[in-house]
Amino acid sequence: MFLYMFIHMNPLAIELNRKLEGTAAFALLSSLGKRFYFPKGIVAQSMEATKHAHRYNATIGTAGQKGKPLFLPSIRQLIPSLDPEEIFPYASTPGLPELRDLWKKNMEKKNPDLAGKPTSHPLVVAGITSGISIIADLFIDPGDTIIIPDMFWGNYRLIFEVKKEANIVSVPFFNDNGKLDLPSLQKTIERHGSKEKLIILLNFPNNPTGYSPTVDEIEPLVEVLYKAADSGSNLLVITDDSYFGLFFEDNIYPQSVFAALAGLHRNILAVKLDGSTKEDFVWGFRIGFLTYGGKGLGTEHYHALEQKTMGLIRSTISNSSRLGQSLIIRALKSSSYEREKEENVRIVKEKYDKIKEILAKRDKDSPLQPLPYNSGYFMCFRLERGSAEKLRQYLLYERHIGTVSIEDRLLRIAYANIDTGDMEELFEEIDRAVREIC
Repeated sequence: MFLYMFIHMNPLAIELNRKLEGTAAFALLSSLGKRFYFPKGIVAQSMEATKHAHRYNATIGTAGQKGKPLFLPSIRQLIPSLDPEEIFPYASTPGLPELRDLWKKNMEKKNPDLAGKPTSHPLVVAGITSGISIIADLFIDPGDTIIIPDMFWGNYRLIFEVKKEANIVSVPFFNDNGKLDLPSLQKTIERHGSKEKLIILLNFPNNPTGYSPTVDEIEPLVEVLYKAADSGSNLLVITDDSYFGLFFEDNIYPQSVFAALAGLHRNILAVKLDGSTKEDFVWGFRIGFLTYGGKGLGTEHYHALEQKTMGLIRSTISNSSRLGQSLIIRALKSSSYEREKEENVRIVKEKYDKIKEILAKRDKDSPLQPLPYNSGYFMCFRLERGSAEKLRQYLLYERHIGTVSIEDRLLRIAYANIDTGDMEELFEEIDRAVREIC
């Protein structure tokens, strides 16, 4: 079967595979990932022409006049501070070069442990969901196993189980002491590990719990992954860093797990998925980034991975919003960017601190017990008796309060969306509802 695929594989895909042979990245590729490549078609030729066609560029399907894009003035007037070239043309498939450069510098600044570790250039994707889906296409075959701590974002099921027909194996997120259950993670890895492929997804700050590893937890977590790789397994470790930077306690590990994994072991390919969505408070822009890191990978390997990823971007979304990318470039270059972000993070932390204050005075015998949380947008209650879904419906239809129930045992509170002054009333209403129906 593989020989048949090889014979009928595009020469560009064959060449990319040859560049990756002998690396964990190649061993981890799905059958689809092995077949993928970035074609030398209209988009590639247009990218080439953008650099060299100084007289006339008749490659891309856009409309222009006198070297400027045509546009509707009624739309143009809504965005007066940007030039038309920053708004209306297509962006290139991997994203605007300036944005990719800026994000890489930004990522290295926020993750100083990346110093001296070669990584790929970030590729722009249409939000982190798009990035996860692309990684699933590139690396996951039907029947593959993905190990994920059991408190996870529900969309992973659609992407991995429904779309890719893979199997999610969940691991207890917390132990009895309210810390990451790393022994369970290690046992699960040992039970499912193989020399061919092992896929692990880590999401911090976590959705739904709002928990990030502490400084004391990060080294044991990395050690578990190192041992798995050193035993001979090829590991794909996906770090979903959607809420990166929203850290509210001093003992939290302040970097992405990606920074610790990018140069850890030759059998580990780490993939960092992050974005402006939450980090820059621009949820609707749908601008995310995908970055590869692995010990022993060089420029040629990263180029091959980027070309395969670009092929998947081209075949799905084609490219991400030019306007969104241009606005983020302007923001990243603004002298007030860091100050404005710090102010927004301060506001969210104020909400976090208020919840801590409220729960410190709360009845400890309540059937609704908070899980550990220290970061992000969320916190969760575990319902010791009764139904979380019934509680959610009661809160919604009787109290007109929206919450999220998870597997009928957890109630997730997205506190980042609630004003600090409304927190007392919100939690009083939740406690009252619990007493009435549980």
